[in-house]
Amino acid sequence: MNQEAPIIVGLDIGTTKIAAIAGRKNEYGKLEILGFGKATSFGVQHGMVLNIDQTIKAIRQALENCYASNPNLEINEVYVGIAGHHIKSLQTRGDIVRNDTDAEISQKDIDQLINDQYKTVIPASDQIIDVIPQQYIVDSLQNITYPIGMSGVKVGANFHIITGDKNAIRNINRSVEKSGLKIRDLVLQPLASAAAVMCDMDFEAGVAIVDIGGGTTDLAVFYEGILKHTAVIPYGGENITNDIKNGLGVLKTQAEQMKVQFGYALADEAKSNAYITIPGLRGQSPKEISVKNLAHIIQARMSEILDFVVYHLKQIGMDNKMLNGGIILTGGGSQLKHLIQLTEYTTGASARIGFPNEHLASGHIEELTKPMYATCVGLILKGYNDFENDRKALEENYVKINTSYFAKEQASQTVAPQEEWIEENSPSSQEIQDRKAKERNASLKNFLDKMKTKIIDMFTEEEDAKL
Repeated sequence: MNQEAPIIVGLDIGTTKIAAIAGRKNEYGKLEILGFGKATSFGVQHGMVLNIDQTIKAIRQALENCYASNPNLEINEVYVGIAGHHIKSLQTRGDIVRNDTDAEISQKDIDQLINDQYKTVIPASDQIIDVIPQQYIVDSLQNITYPIGMSGVKVGANFHIITGDKNAIRNINRSVEKSGLKIRDLVLQPLASAAAVMCDMDFEAGVAIVDIGGGTTDLAVFYEGILKHTAVIPYGGENITNDIKNGLGVLKTQAEQMKVQFGYALADEAKSNAYITIPGLRGQSPKEISVKNLAHIIQARMSEILDFVVYHLKQIGMDNKMLNGGIILTGGGSQLKHLIQLTEYTTGASARIGFPNEHLASGHIEELTKPMYATCVGLILKGYNDFENDRKALEENYVKINTSYFAKEQASQTVAPQEEWIEENSPSSQEIQDRKAKERNASLKNFLDKMKTKIIDMFTEEEDAKL
């Protein structure tokens, strides 16, 4: 295991469960799971925290279970997924004009471009969660994916901005902080799920991630490596359970159990002569439930969710012919029998189940390969992406500082040819050169040590400011 890599913790605060997973990348780039804990969620509905006390209890229970799986863990910071009805998205365009046109475009220019988008005018009750660049424009050149290193006067980009309700975000922050944790970053759940179940080919081919959770169904559409659209559909597994409960006149726990064990997303696949026997309440006679009727209820709600998916795809001009990678179903609700067939019939695109095992190292807990943990695994991958980007920026700054220093040193050590000839031919020239070499090495080492300390302090201050 790569001991230099940090331990990243993902916290998925869902409607039906709260999961905490700790992981670290090994030397092969795969995720080693170091701890896993979950708890039943009672204070969250439709992805939003409605009861802070109950949510805190559930988070603490998930953490205790995570510690129980690995007592050596120490969890202080977490990456948290966010979803809910309040999540919205919009498209914007931003540009900057560079003063130093002779210098190449740097990460600093891109950061300024992104930071400017946080000034976008949105409703007063909303807050910007994330700003995601799509395509860059340098002067007259368009559709650029990586402008750093290019030359240009004007740099612009198209952005996908994700916003959420301020109070809903505050409730998540309070719940996590009162549980004794700090939020490293809030990540939109479908983007986290996408990171866990997609590969590079999926990004290029064009796919739609449909994450069917307990309270909501989250949608993220990618095409040619670009995030084209995100949306939160206000229906999920809980709605199906409530439909069964009300339609068949059973308890909610019974409805959930029937959905998981005997549910079909396609009614035509259910046997018409199959029945489920439910124990009667308070001495009443047992009730027999038709599996066919159960399937009809499930199919009606799932068809409604998939109709929303089709609607959003049409809104952005993405028909099924453009989605060469098809639709990837993930989340707890994706485990319904024959959901793939219903999805293909409704959308006209190919479909498959997205399992979060592609990025996991061997020897992981088998339960974590279930689609319901895709968001949590994706949160850890998001954390590692941030870590690697920060390390790359640090290394680039370090190289620039070294290059500048050596250039100055070389200039200062340049002597006239005649003086150099006299020194080389004098009796003590070798001793003088050895002494100067030692002095330069000592000076260089002292300088690099100071710069390393300053760079580390600079990034520490930036991280503290973010937190």
